[in-house]
Amino acid sequence: MATSKRVSNGADTSMHPMTDKLQSSLHESVNSLAEKAAAAEASVRDTSSATADKLAARKRLAKQKWQQSSVRNYATENPLAAAGIAFAAGVLVTSLLKKAK
Repeated sequence: MATSKRVSNGADTSMHPMTDKLQSSLHESVNSLAEKAAAAEASVRDTSSATADKLAARKRLAKQKWQQSSVRNYATENPLAAAGIAFAAGVLVTSLLKKAK
């Protein structure tokens, strides 16, 4: 809050011109910073929304491909054979990883 005194011609003049100037400058800086922060927030929100949409589309595409996959069809038609193949692959990968150490 600026303290002012009235001059003989009726105009107000501040008794603290440096403080008033600093206050004005700080207000302008805060307002500018707030505008930039608002723009950055909007940009982040738009980007995250677009990314979420892209991820949802990729998930739908992957699910669709999996539904049409021959591997899925084989696993549902031959569950014991699929389990045996998965077990054998796990044993093979484990033995290769042990040898690599």
